[in-house]
Amino acid sequence: MQNTLYFLMIQKSTYSQNPRDSGIVDLTRPFDLIVFVILPIIIIVLYFIWKKQKKQDE
Repeated sequence: MQNTLYFLMIQKSTYSQNPRDSGIVDLTRPFDLIVFVILPIIIIVLYFIWKKQKKQDE
């Protein structure tokens, strides 16, 4: 059992990012606020505007 755990630890890459290393979204940073809040809202609003325009053209 100990050998198996040792080999599994050897397999872990030290140069790649792991999911637990990503951290949380900090909304006090302007980049995070724009990318994770403002941009999705703009995309959704533009989608509904586009859909409405498409419906009126028909």
